[in-house]
Amino acid sequence: MKKNRAVSLICLVFLANWVKAQNKVGLDSLQIQKLEEVVISSNRLEISLRQNSKTVQILTSDQIRQSGVTHVVDLLQQIAGIDIKRRGLGATQADLNIRGGTFDQTLLLIDGVKLDDAQTGHHTLNFLPPPQMIERIEIIKGPASRAYGQNAFTGAINVVTKTDTPKTLTLDLQKGNYDQTNGSVFLGNTTEKTSFLGIVSRNTSDGYRYNTDYDQAQYFVKSSFNRHKTPLDFIATYSSRKFGANGFYASPSAIDQYEETQASLISLSQRRSKGDWIFKPKVYWRRGQDMYEYIRNKPEIYRNLHVTNKLGAAFDTSIVTNLGLTGMGVDISRVSIRSNNLGDRSRTMMNFFLEHRFYLFNKSVDITPGFLASYFSDFGSHSFPGIDLGCQISPKFRLYANIGATFRIPTFTDLYYSDRTTLGNIDLNPEKAISNEMGFRFISPKVIASIAFFNRKAKNLIDYVKNSNNDSIPFKAENIQQVNTSGVDLELTHRIQINTLTHEFKISYSFLENNLENSGYNFSRYSINNNIKHHFISSYHLPIHKNLSTYFVYKYVKRTSGDAYSVMDAFARWAIGQWQVSMYLNNIFNTEYWESNLVPMPKGNGLLGLRYSF
Repeated sequence: MKKNRAVSLICLVFLANWVKAQNKVGLDSLQIQKLEEVVISSNRLEISLRQNSKTVQILTSDQIRQSGVTHVVDLLQQIAGIDIKRRGLGATQADLNIRGGTFDQTLLLIDGVKLDDAQTGHHTLNFLPPPQMIERIEIIKGPASRAYGQNAFTGAINVVTKTDTPKTLTLDLQKGNYDQTNGSVFLGNTTEKTSFLGIVSRNTSDGYRYNTDYDQAQYFVKSSFNRHKTPLDFIATYSSRKFGANGFYASPSAIDQYEETQASLISLSQRRSKGDWIFKPKVYWRRGQDMYEYIRNKPEIYRNLHVTNKLGAAFDTSIVTNLGLTGMGVDISRVSIRSNNLGDRSRTMMNFFLEHRFYLFNKSVDITPGFLASYFSDFGSHSFPGIDLGCQISPKFRLYANIGATFRIPTFTDLYYSDRTTLGNIDLNPEKAISNEMGFRFISPKVIASIAFFNRKAKNLIDYVKNSNNDSIPFKAENIQQVNTSGVDLELTHRIQINTLTHEFKISYSFLENNLENSGYNFSRYSINNNIKHHFISSYHLPIHKNLSTYFVYKYVKRTSGDAYSVMDAFARWAIGQWQVSMYLNNIFNTEYWESNLVPMPKGNGLLGLRYSF
């Protein structure tokens, strides 16, 4: 551990010297300045990135476009500290993990709407909007339970969708290896009073190995009404996925598995200002459906069907006074499931949030204590206190620290699931943890740099464990006594203008160490084994001409199991009037690797794209 701290200190010195050197370089500052002023809407207190006292990273619409990704899942894989464990090609099925947590410990939001699933977090990423619909992505690493409750155990990701666009109609078509065929139609228009954005897309493939074919369809609509007064935002989205699941969930020998999922969301939200007050009400309905067959097209052998619904309403408000900034809010939701395996069950959840930001020494120091009180109809009442501390050394440089309690109640799968490889446990206790971090952030018109040191002490961590590697012995959900997680996150973004073209270079690194205490289990599915220990990513947006640009990303991963691999992707785009030709190359060095459950990832493959905008 001393060696790792030394490495972190060296990185810190490197960043400081790099930042100092960049102040002498003349750069294009427009995007960085805009990023500095971004108000983090995933916070219930509206605070800019520059003044935030958490580890927050922003992916802008420009960065999303430059990367050329077809699925946002691929973009999130380019953030150190985020472990996207994919099972197969594209976004067929993937789990979202932050800082060594599990897929049930990370919360996904769309425009502030919480998309947690009482069945399982396996299908959370099915709700991600297409890249064309996204304004920015806000990534919170570390405890976010104080703002959102129990599913934000290790972090949260809020996808902010676009609210307006010039009048446009765009057609996209991509064709690639494994008979990949991607097509979409994007439509948008904005007037003084209303705006409308919508996309229809479908992606298909024969698969890169036996029983890995897929057929994915997505529909996403967002409209804003009464824009000239107090806008009312409406979202409706539906995603359908059908795919062969060779080795996805049971043992790798289960090659004939098959799955179909559906993800739906309807929401209405508003932001209203009156004097020093801000009011943000929202209502929403989230639906998920999961149909699984152990042997494809033979449901009589083994078949699961789960349908979940969540109805929710939330009301947040904040006010600025001479004493600082106060925020409070309440949200109520009811989740239910109908399942041939888990039964018919329901849960009611209520949360109350309150925090206040004190300013000291002419606003150069701020202290933000707060808490969230939660009630669950099946697990009683719980609270999540925490406090943030920030010190604005200069307009560009900020030191921060925070500490907070986190909590997660078992999912219905944790409690009740049963098959030949997995057993739930109705006697599970909720997970608990205390998380803390300290770090610094530097934002200038030329450079963004940050480093954060974090620690999490978790008790009663829920995992599926066993002592034998024998496939006939199932994994059973248990409360592990204690897992201490510590690590460091580092990120540096540098932009430079050469001959009127803006280049962007980015490196990020994450180190993570898990120390398991008081556990007699040798094998684990999620928490003990196979987290990313060393995670290094570098990317370079290289514009060649105003109409021709390229993008390269290199990813190095070493997991706690000892497995290590490197993957490199590349993207090129050439604009010719209203036409655009693109090429996306994945795993160009044919690396052999897997991210989850010993499912081998595809060797080198590519997509050739054509876009026409009216």
